[in-house]
Amino acid sequence: MFKNKTLKQMVGVSFFTLAAFGATSIANAANWRYAHEEYEGDVQDVYAYKFKEYIEDNSDHTLQVFRFGELGESDDIMEQTQAGILQFVNQSPGFTGALIPEAQIFFIPYLMPTEMDTVIKFFRESKAINEDFPELYAEQGLELLQMYPEGEMVVTVDEPVTSPADFDGKKIRTMTNPLLASTYEAFGATPTPLPWGEVYGALQTNMIQGQENPIFWIESGGLYEVSPNLVFTKHGWFTTASMANKKFYDGLSEEDQKLIQDAADFAFEEIIDHIDGLAEESLAKIEKASDEVTVTRLNDEQVEAFKERAPQVEKKFIEMTGESGRELLNQFKSDLETVVGK
Repeated sequence: MFKNKTLKQMVGVSFFTLAAFGATSIANAANWRYAHEEYEGDVQDVYAYKFKEYIEDNSDHTLQVFRFGELGESDDIMEQTQAGILQFVNQSPGFTGALIPEAQIFFIPYLMPTEMDTVIKFFRESKAINEDFPELYAEQGLELLQMYPEGEMVVTVDEPVTSPADFDGKKIRTMTNPLLASTYEAFGATPTPLPWGEVYGALQTNMIQGQENPIFWIESGGLYEVSPNLVFTKHGWFTTASMANKKFYDGLSEEDQKLIQDAADFAFEEIIDHIDGLAEESLAKIEKASDEVTVTRLNDEQVEAFKERAPQVEKKFIEMTGESGRELLNQFKSDLETVVGK
């Protein structure tokens, strides 16, 4: 009788403990919000959903993903992240550059290589990427989780371009990024900053004569329909970054911080697999969809004519960012030399 009573008490205590643990687990579970700049199935969307997958498979937390336009444009989602309305945001340096001038380094033409293996190795191993940038983002209340490449930049124009002279008089859409504007000034064009939502219509009405983006985005956004001449200038890769509101991140437990870092690493590896061959697939879709599309790949001599103009953009970058920018640029070049030499 005594043993049975004791057993019942033990079972009762165990049940109470498990119930309390379950209640605590539910209470600690959160629904986090993550916004990015692209459409369903695009690179940032794939990254976001891989990030979500890892979070939800390895915790009680849930993650809600918002695509381009659902919460506004790039500037809007950054403001919402800094205000703590969003916990996570994915934004390219093209827009973050207004907040963190040094992030515009990715728009110095011909600084980055265009061979995918070299680019990936650089993002994995670069001190500038993995040590210097997190400090710069932290100063703006952002926890940098991962920087990653999306694809080689391709210019679409109203007619084929093979030299800087061919850009003369052409208005080329740029993101709201002063250094990108300097790049197209150096190339001989007239840079025209426009939010993404206005680009298709501006190309269609000849308000602008061209723009630049990775080929998958040109296909996804249908830009080839109104700007059919694709020019591979080899001047760089489109880079983006996932980040968290730093106050939110710093307030998390060590367990949740590790969860988020592991999710960012998992999503990075998944996205590297995803972009392998993506440019070729996207170009094939474009060529199948339109007979008007032309593809121009600059040869070494033609590239050199554009490359000769890159130093003036580097100079502008240093003028805009000061000594911190100069140091970052030197580190960038050092990291690239190390990676290329391996």
